[in-house]
Amino acid sequence: MDDKLSIKVQVADRYYPLKIERRDEEKIRKAAKLINEKVLQYKQRYTDKDSQDFLAMAAMQFVTRLMECEENHDLSPLLENVKEISEELSEYLKEE
Repeated sequence: MDDKLSIKVQVADRYYPLKIERRDEEKIRKAAKLINEKVLQYKQRYTDKDSQDFLAMAAMQFVTRLMECEENHDLSPLLENVKEISEELSEYLKEE
């Protein structure tokens, strides 16, 4: 069964037709709403720019936050520490 849904979302005064999974509809609509809110904030703050500038500024802000979240969830340093401790424990147990 094809569980695709056709929707239109408005982003910065333009409508975009999308074909999405039904389960993603709420996420996509929420994302569009967040983008529109951020664009509106920039529109109110900077009157000498156009929508493309506001979209670029919003994208930069959201991607920067995404990168920060990814950095905070990077488990490789933690896994490396666990590996080192495990090796030290193994060596210690061999000596005993």
